[in-house]
Amino acid sequence: MFNIFKYEFKGQLKSMSLWSISNVLLIVMFFALYPNFGEDAALMEKIMENYPEEMLKAFGMSTALPLSSVLGYLVFCFAFLQLMFAIQASQYGFGILSVEEREFTADYLMSKPVSRGKILFAKVSSAIISLFITLVISSIGLIVSIKVFNNGNPYEMKPILILLSSAFFFELTFLTIGLTVSVILRRIRNVLSFSLGLAFGTYIMNAVRAILDGKLLGYLTPFYHFDPAYILVHSAYDGKVVLISFGMIIIGSITTVLLYLKRDIYAL
Repeated sequence: MFNIFKYEFKGQLKSMSLWSISNVLLIVMFFALYPNFGEDAALMEKIMENYPEEMLKAFGMSTALPLSSVLGYLVFCFAFLQLMFAIQASQYGFGILSVEEREFTADYLMSKPVSRGKILFAKVSSAIISLFITLVISSIGLIVSIKVFNNGNPYEMKPILILLSSAFFFELTFLTIGLTVSVILRRIRNVLSFSLGLAFGTYIMNAVRAILDGKLLGYLTPFYHFDPAYILVHSAYDGKVVLISFGMIIIGSITTVLLYLKRDIYAL
């Protein structure tokens, strides 16, 4: 089992490195522009007042956190970082269990003296650790960027740390959805298409939810469950909707295990 884990993790090293570097570059790029916002705070506030409230909500902004503040600017930036996390987690979810069927190596893997349960555990563990490492590197980049580019504006670290901790459960939700779909479908031919579809689809769903000011659509998307604006304003999760994501993780995990242990693996 350890050899399978080592093989999977080694195969994800390049992907994990690219995602980590991309996330850090995105963070640095955003926060390098922040001093310009801080210097013209009054002007920025006046400009933001002219924007429709619906559009501000679509980008996850909160009137309780002005864009000129560090946390307000973080709300705007973190939405894009969440999108990156969602794509990566979805990609691993859709890919790690379906790769043998796409590459016709299922017969070779299943011929090994390792149970399906151990294969599943090794693959999922490698994906979770890869996501966690990416999150840690991204978090370090975010904290350093805030310290370097805060332009002397005050901010609290506690809500930032809570927000970063939420990203791990956010990733697990998308990973679990991808895993569940991958064991339900006979074969996933294009992992990237599925990953982008899930990530952007749920992101747009949350934007539409914000514009319509309704919660029904929000219940279906992790972007609403782990809303950066809510977390930074309240320094806590929104318990009611976070439970939905936790439920999705638990139900999806159980479904994945049951179906993977019993399904007919497509091979040559």
